[in-house]
Amino acid sequence: MASAPPLTPPAAGAPLPGAGLQAGGAPEAAPTVPLRVLIVDDEPPARARLGQLLDDCAAQLPLQVVGVADGGLAALEHAARLQPDVVLLDISMPDMNGIEVARHLALAPLPPAIIFVTAFDEHALQAFEVEALDYLLKPVRAERLLATLRRARRVLAPRVEQMASTLGSVRTQMSVSERGRLVLVPVEEIVYLRAELKYVTIRTVAREFLTEESLSGLETEFGDRFVRVHRNALVARRYIAGFQRVRARPEPGKADGEGEAGEGHWEVLLRGLEERLAVSRRQWPAVKAAAGL
Repeated sequence: MASAPPLTPPAAGAPLPGAGLQAGGAPEAAPTVPLRVLIVDDEPPARARLGQLLDDCAAQLPLQVVGVADGGLAALEHAARLQPDVVLLDISMPDMNGIEVARHLALAPLPPAIIFVTAFDEHALQAFEVEALDYLLKPVRAERLLATLRRARRVLAPRVEQMASTLGSVRTQMSVSERGRLVLVPVEEIVYLRAELKYVTIRTVAREFLTEESLSGLETEFGDRFVRVHRNALVARRYIAGFQRVRARPEPGKADGEGEAGEGHWEVLLRGLEERLAVSRRQWPAVKAAAGL
């Protein structure tokens, strides 16, 4: 069987054959802005097949392929730059699986609709019964894809985060925007997360990053990796090297150790960093337990 020809996405804004037609081939009463679609699959034949199916769907639904990505990392870069309405997303990819890609995309100001396209059915089909999301098994039928794209058009802000939490998927990398480009930070390299004003500092041994994600949301997702040491800080359990007691100066007129000011506090020692973080009295019992003390 001859392989499908390579897919070349049309230039942004270029009309597709049949765009502007309704089902049955009748012209639409008024022009419609095309649905912008990003194809993500690590296998060239699969990408080409999806491109052909989208050409068929374009005869009945205005749409435009704005980009093609061959993996999860490329998908995030393309999505940040192209701002697609819909992402046709494979799940099994070598660099980053589709579930994790969807979690990153859900953090965008206007997250795209996610349509999973996969050859495997063991990813809990019932978990995707969420409006504007679908789970298509290869080989995909044009009729099914068209119906899903129409549903995605009606709801362009699917609850991807709800879907991902239903699956129990946890990211292995955090995505941050830096000087107009997407940077991925491996979670296993994060020493601590600290809330400061409207941002959260992501600290690795090498450097710092900033994210607008909430500290409470990060604690919910990564609670098995991090322990809260203070109301504004989470520390990775694997980077806890020990603790040190810091005594404060006594209050005027009181002996050393008397009064609240003289009680001091504990600080957590961090592997690979000279920096230390204060442990609040409220969190100290939980921190000790997490450290096995």
